[in-house]
Amino acid sequence: MCPNRLCVVAVLLSGLLLGGCTTPLPPQSQMQRELEGHQLPHKPNAANSVVYVVRPSSMGTAVRFNVFLDDQDPASEMGYNRGGQYIYFSTTPGPHKIFSVAENTPELAFDIKPGEVIYIQQKVYPGVIMARNDLSILPATEGQWRVKTLSLGTIIKTQK
Repeated sequence: MCPNRLCVVAVLLSGLLLGGCTTPLPPQSQMQRELEGHQLPHKPNAANSVVYVVRPSSMGTAVRFNVFLDDQDPASEMGYNRGGQYIYFSTTPGPHKIFSVAENTPELAFDIKPGEVIYIQQKVYPGVIMARNDLSILPATEGQWRVKTLSLGTIIKTQK
């Protein structure tokens, strides 16, 4: 058992670290209107593809979610997001895996075509010690809208 003061401090810190929520999505038609004229920060060319990883929730904002492409080797780290951020990077077309490291390390396999852009969301959940996460692929309109409404995370490298 922990002393009363220590328990209170731990509960308060957990609330601060994990407090927050995801911005609710507007209707599809509104997202499309808001995206008119918006340019993505990074676009693919004929020889590569682009992946955006978005973390729209501010829950656990103090915990960074490190993003790795294809394996968890330190050389494969593409960057990291905190709450309300996104990162992007180019990759070769074909099958890949994304790993998102927090209290847990989910992975998501995907196959990307030349010139394609995909959007992957890091969903945040409360963990035992810090925030946990899960990964999912977003529809293009929602992904573009998330990129437009979030701030840039920390990009370690823009291609692998």
